[in-house]
Amino acid sequence: MRQKIRQYIKNNKALSKFLLSKFIKLHNYSYHKISEYAGYLNDDIHPKHDIINYHKFFVDRVDSDDKVLDLGCGNGFLTYDVAKKAKQVVGIDIKDYNIKGAQKRFSRENLKYIVGDATEYDFGHRFEKIVLSNVLEHIEHRVELLTKLKKISNTILLRVPMINREWLAVYKKQMGFEYRLDETHFIEYTVEDLEKELEQSGWELDYYQVNWGELWAVLKVKHE
Repeated sequence: MRQKIRQYIKNNKALSKFLLSKFIKLHNYSYHKISEYAGYLNDDIHPKHDIINYHKFFVDRVDSDDKVLDLGCGNGFLTYDVAKKAKQVVGIDIKDYNIKGAQKRFSRENLKYIVGDATEYDFGHRFEKIVLSNVLEHIEHRVELLTKLKKISNTILLRVPMINREWLAVYKKQMGFEYRLDETHFIEYTVEDLEKELEQSGWELDYYQVNWGELWAVLKVKHE
């Protein structure tokens, strides 16, 4: 009986795609729920922070006399680690509850949190480094933001998700299904996608590595 059912589905393309869509929705839903409940078991900190250990990438590239801007700082977990090494750190996030949580859990004397839209905020001074950790993909007008950031720093430390992190993400996109890790993402990158946006905004890739389906990079202002 199973073999007959399998053969019937195989011969019915419309039914196959319908069932595929249901399993893909289940896959997407399960991914988000696993992330949610894993955080509940870890004091609302996603276990990927320890497993991926991306904080080290940022902290290793900050100097002790640096003024650093963490743009889209979220709950302040990474911001706090950067502030352990840097001279002065500013974390900005558009969500008030993120900043309140950051101030409560991840405060230091050399660390200031701001509620604001970083695409419009006037910081009033320059920074040695800007941190963009899983933030750029949430910005619709990325070239405009990157162009603006040249006015306040010559270096960006970047982390973005890659569309080619696995075959399934690419396949979902090809088939017209939801493929993004987060529905608020405007893009999930290839190296070529990033290079195109950097070329348009006057930045260049100084260094990058691919880890855990993500691109971690150092961006420098491009000098003609």
